[in-house]
Amino acid sequence: MAINTSFSYQPKITPRPPAAPDPLGLLRDLVGRYSTRRWTGSGFNMIWRPNFGGASGPKDFFLELNLTSETLEFSAVNGPIPNRGLLQADIELAGITYLQQINDSFDNSGQHIEPGIWVNVPATTGPAEPGTVARMASIPHGTTINAQGRAITAPQPIIKPASITPFTIGNPAGLVHFPEEDLSIASTSRTDLSRVPGLTKAQLTDPNQFLTQAIASQTISSTTVLIISTDSTPAGSVPDAGGGTDIIAFLSGKAPGGPNALVASMDAIFWIETVQGAGGAPDSLQLQYTQRVLLNFNGLSWPHITVATLTPA
Repeated sequence: MAINTSFSYQPKITPRPPAAPDPLGLLRDLVGRYSTRRWTGSGFNMIWRPNFGGASGPKDFFLELNLTSETLEFSAVNGPIPNRGLLQADIELAGITYLQQINDSFDNSGQHIEPGIWVNVPATTGPAEPGTVARMASIPHGTTINAQGRAITAPQPIIKPASITPFTIGNPAGLVHFPEEDLSIASTSRTDLSRVPGLTKAQLTDPNQFLTQAIASQTISSTTVLIISTDSTPAGSVPDAGGGTDIIAFLSGKAPGGPNALVASMDAIFWIETVQGAGGAPDSLQLQYTQRVLLNFNGLSWPHITVATLTPA
């Protein structure tokens, strides 16, 4: 008997549904697929700080400089964070807790510790805002910040210069230069240069050079960019409401000649970079950031700039 070989079985194929969007959005690489990630590396910190009674030098300010080592650890919040709405339906945020610890590389003394939370915020209709990211931080000096902004992707990081020069309050163009900005000029109102070996005049003038120098020999194939600020007042800000800083009474210093050191604003840019491996090595992740806090005292806004380049530990 002949066998019919023309028949063939065609199994029914059910298309796989598309994957649900990651609730963390572009924040995902901070924590990775296992929802926790620890980054370590090095950087630089500079701050103009008040100097009462000449405790740190003959002037009423002191320029502190630190080459730093840093640990920055992220962990995803377990589950959505509901925000209840009156003007629109409830929204759900997705969050990441973090702990930042910075030490002075010269003597390993603690310079900064900061617990906080990053959140991914969906677009809203009431108010009408696009999707954003926000960072909430607590700083032991008596300061809290809420900085909100955009998360975007780019081929490579675009790192612009950062100025350390103070300016008259409310007038960024009204720069006021001091000799301490020039390392070739000796000063007792600035950190002893033996504590910051290798620091160059160009790096102090523009601390973001620490970042550009770290990636000068690298090939970066993709970048996630997180751009945040406590200030939503400039035209075109995203979002155009929300954000801000708050401080304890000592810093606000409501007394004649005050404040002691009012935290006026904070803005920062984080770059999560994919670095191409050399010689057949796999690609790797790298985190860079630059952050500027403006401290208002003695009639000027004084920049406090921190930068670092970190890799997953």
